[in-house]
Amino acid sequence: MEEPNNSQLNIELSEEIAEGIYSNLAIITHSNSEFVVDFIKMMPGVPKAKVKSRVILTPQHAKRLMKALKDNISKFEQIHGAIKDTDMPNGFPLNFGGPAAQA
Repeated sequence: MEEPNNSQLNIELSEEIAEGIYSNLAIITHSNSEFVVDFIKMMPGVPKAKVKSRVILTPQHAKRLMKALKDNISKFEQIHGAIKDTDMPNGFPLNFGGPAAQA
């Protein structure tokens, strides 16, 4: 008789979350104990953008996420070719009043 694999993680994905949220801008801020990633939807001609989702990560998890994104982007580009890096629109503020980076 086989023993169950206790290292397997069962992840539940609700229908609402599975739909996802569109974001074309991410603002990243951090403190000594956490990274905060705000996912934002900016629309052309609309002066106000809304934060659609906020994810708070430990520094260790943020680094693991960065490595996972790098690996997945590399795999994507091997299949589909290089992703063209576009510049942000002129006049877009890069700092909203705190230590921030944008992705």
